[in-house]
Amino acid sequence: MRLKVLLGRAIASLAILNGYTIPPSQAIQLQDGTVYFVQPPRLVETVTTYNQVNVWGATYYFTVNLPENASEPLQKLTINQHQGVDNIRFDLKNSFAFEGTRSHRGQRIGLKDAADNRQTRTVSLIFDPPVSPGKTITIGLKPWQNPTISGVYLFGVTAFPAGEKNS
Repeated sequence: MRLKVLLGRAIASLAILNGYTIPPSQAIQLQDGTVYFVQPPRLVETVTTYNQVNVWGATYYFTVNLPENASEPLQKLTINQHQGVDNIRFDLKNSFAFEGTRSHRGQRIGLKDAADNRQTRTVSLIFDPPVSPGKTITIGLKPWQNPTISGVYLFGVTAFPAGEKNS
């Protein structure tokens, strides 16, 4: 089994809204109160510790960089399995997040909530506190076991800022 990751549906940055130029140091907020990153997070790396079928004890790592000029802290990440025969189920109680990369681990990041939606094959992670701009973080998800059928397993990662609608 190979793991490939697609950075999908990342909240896009906008430079001009309704004809007004937004300075890069401010968050972008639409009329309905929706807040966007000025510079969206970037998926840096994904890797698994074991890529053989039926293996127990693997960890799937997703490393994301939140640029200095993002303008908003990172509140939530969703990881959605887009492709793959088996639905990979994760042991969310043993999943974790930390600053840095897999090979250069830093301080642990608190998770306020970790939930999965089996129907949509999506894991949602809410950080507590939200991750400040300028940091690289890594999420470690532990599957109960690797899929029983080999193939390409494709994941989309979506980042959400901490800002809320003000409507």
